[in-house]
Amino acid sequence: MTKYISSLHQPKVGFFILRWTVGGLMLLHGVSKLMHGLGPIEGMLVSSGLPAFIAYGVLIGEVVAPLFVLANRFVAPAGLVMAFNMVVAVALAHTAQIFTLGKSGGWALELQGLYFFGSLAIALMAPRQPD
Repeated sequence: MTKYISSLHQPKVGFFILRWTVGGLMLLHGVSKLMHGLGPIEGMLVSSGLPAFIAYGVLIGEVVAPLFVLANRFVAPAGLVMAFNMVVAVALAHTAQIFTLGKSGGWALELQGLYFFGSLAIALMAPRQPD
């Protein structure tokens, strides 16, 4: 049994799965914004007293950074950019939900939390040089 369990220890495979899960799913959000525009994000920024052009930063956090993570290049900085993107998203659109539960009993921000902590884990686990 111990031999079987130790054969499951595949950190490179695990990191690959984590990168492709978080990066790939984050990229889908970015592609959606490319297809449908940044209008809602611009509106939130303007209502918060910030300039609308900052909305284009979401494309860096949800398109460019995930592409780097998927390509296994500049993984640590790209992971930090994705994590920062989630901090900004929560600050702009979800602050009222930080300490609340959703309808099914889980944390109301579990998706945002998974993206944030997954991105942070990617940044912390990234090797110095790609294999």
